Amino acid sequence: MANGTASGSKEKMAEGDINAEKLKEKANNYFKEKDYENAIKFYSEALELNPGNAIYFSNRSLAYLRTECYGYALADATKCLEIDKNYIKGYYRRATSNMALGKFKAALKDYETVVRVRPNDKDAKMKYQECNKIVKQKAFERAIASDEVKRSVVDSLDIENMMIEDDYSGPKLEDGKVTMKFMKEMMDWFKDQKKLHRKCAYQNEKITICGDTHGQFYDLLNIFELNGLPSDSNPYLFNGDFVDRGSFSLEVILTLFGFKLLLPDSFYLLRGNHETDNMNQMYGFEGEVKAKYTAQMFQLFSEVFQWLPLAQCINNKVLVMHGGLFSEDGVTLDDLRKIDRNRQPPDSGPMCDLLWSDPQPQNGRSVSKRGVSCQFGPDVTERFLNQNKLDYIVRSHEVKAEGYEVTHSGKCITVFSAPNYCDQMGNKGAYIHLRGSDLKPEFHQFTAVPHPNVKPMAYANSLMQMGMM
Repeated sequence: MANGTASGSKEKMAEGDINAEKLKEKANNYFKEKDYENAIKFYSEALELNPGNAIYFSNRSLAYLRTECYGYALADATKCLEIDKNYIKGYYRRATSNMALGKFKAALKDYETVVRVRPNDKDAKMKYQECNKIVKQKAFERAIASDEVKRSVVDSLDIENMMIEDDYSGPKLEDGKVTMKFMKEMMDWFKDQKKLHRKCAYQNEKITICGDTHGQFYDLLNIFELNGLPSDSNPYLFNGDFVDRGSFSLEVILTLFGFKLLLPDSFYLLRGNHETDNMNQMYGFEGEVKAKYTAQMFQLFSEVFQWLPLAQCINNKVLVMHGGLFSEDGVTLDDLRKIDRNRQPPDSGPMCDLLWSDPQPQNGRSVSKRGVSCQFGPDVTERFLNQNKLDYIVRSHEVKAEGYEVTHSGKCITVFSAPNYCDQMGNKGAYIHLRGSDLKPEFHQFTAVPHPNVKPMAYANSLMQMGMM
């Protein structure tokens, strides 16, 4: 009788393993089709049947990396290695997750392991060397840092004496000022993949809210084509993540800054988690600015990004921020006004949450899928709105298939304005109109437009380009 029970148990386990493999293959097919959400779903189902399979955790970790859920990717890679410490891909996945989170020393440790096990692996050796270079660079920056007030890049610029060469035929400022004529000429100039002269680059009854644009300049132009150019009668708010990933980030940010100079009271820019040094170093903006202009210009962008507002309250009814709400209850609008924003964001606290947090369908809070800040539920949103006498929040930060999403009983709206994100997600973009005294949101969707043959992440750190493979 005992033997029969043991035999039946083994058969059941074998059947479970076979079914798990079928689910894994299904997940792999979805992954190949770049349908990462379904890939994650079926890897998860495979893991329910066979939770001791390191490969399933490694595969799901990569799917999480593709959807920017770096916290979940890190957890899966770690679990993979707990099951099988000899599974080399697990070290790659964990290193990539840590790189994405700015944890370079932890990433270096895993690359060291790979190089030790595979001393002749050229790819592993190159990744180790690149990561080691970043770790040493960070250590050097800390070593030379001082408590003295940092001198602004602006102090070292002599814009007045910058000469515009005779052969430059592009847009020029009129008496040093941005005009609508200059903005139109500049956007057409950028459309033809031409570079603005550095002298110009340095000086530079509804509201429309746009989400992430991520260096997708030609889609930004399409927004203006569909919705009209910014003006005092057609105000805009762009909700962070203007740069990185897309390879026309410089054109995007110069256009947005130009309109801010032209229309200071009708054009608003909020900071996103990608208007930060760590993200810019990894995801392309720093490399792009250095390739097209100079390291000095990137330093100036870094300074300006630190002064961008973190949130905007519209008519005392709607609060707009890039990420979301807070890791703790009790945060007020006055608390937000008191944040010292002129800095790189900390790893926790209200400033970090405004840039990084995400909503979740269930009540309460949970660990962030990104590995930074938290996820907040409908009850958290309700309490925050009641305490601050607000109607709803608008945030961005997440790719949505339809370009927008309404959750938490209509009180938490996500808008994302980079269609076919990174040329691979197939999502729509969207923007929102808020009209009238009730500020009822109206959603407008659009699809991606063609752009020159420059791939996303072209200027990104080489480790990020290869680590996602």
